[in-house]
Amino acid sequence: APFYGFGLSEQRLGAVLQGQGDIVVSTKVGRLLVPASGPVDETVVRHGYASPMPFEPMFDYSYDAVMRSFAGSHARLPRIDLLYIHDIGRLTHGEGNDRHMTALTTGGGLKALEELRDAGRIRGFGIGVNEVAACREVMDHARLDAILLAGRYTLLEQGPLDDLFPACEKAGTAIVVGGPYNSGILATGTKTGGPLYYDYEPAPAEVVARVRAMEQVCDAYGVPLAAAALQFALAHPLVASVIPGLDSPARVKQTLALYGHPIPSALWRDLVRAGLLRADAPVPRGP
Repeated sequence: APFYGFGLSEQRLGAVLQGQGDIVVSTKVGRLLVPASGPVDETVVRHGYASPMPFEPMFDYSYDAVMRSFAGSHARLPRIDLLYIHDIGRLTHGEGNDRHMTALTTGGGLKALEELRDAGRIRGFGIGVNEVAACREVMDHARLDAILLAGRYTLLEQGPLDDLFPACEKAGTAIVVGGPYNSGILATGTKTGGPLYYDYEPAPAEVVARVRAMEQVCDAYGVPLAAAALQFALAHPLVASVIPGLDSPARVKQTLALYGHPIPSALWRDLVRAGLLRADAPVPRGP
């Protein structure tokens, strides 16, 4: 997304992806990069990032903003396959969301995305958010190719099974699961001695207790909790991809090992019997 490092993330990825034809490249629109109002100190954290890029992010979901954002991203990336509408919804904007949703709908943001798709400049578009309600609202206005949903379909949360996933199945919309570890606790477990995070904040006691119970089931089968969390998210037939967050070569190797770790079917049955997992949630096939 342009927001990540104010263009620096796209710039770095663009340099690496030159000549790579077999990779799906996605980025986001919704935060427009505008010139910084003064000198930039790359050691100072701005809007969550320390970056030398001389820009500031500004929310704008209108037609012109989407087109400008796409043009800026395309200058940094060799190509763009998917565009996600970034952080629309009340979770991010509160009462101001109506104004942003109007810019997206009647203000032409969706029209811009449809034009880019129809012209073949992108292969598809969707929405990238942390909340189900925003997905359903945007689906009422456009045909989405994919939804990047962070933290809402995990071992701890399966609410999308009730409404969103059936709607996506009917519409032919793929799901990309972000945050399969709920921002930390399903990766670290509860035994590390360090801070435990859930939804980017300290994990509440009831979440810690639930994860501790999951760990006990996983330990009985010699399965890392993180392996169960990662493979569970991938098991739903609507899920095309999972984004676990990889920040080093070592983490890539670790994640591949978690992805390939054998998990017996009995583990999933025990989670269901213990009331720790919904019985209607698809699970991986195992021995």
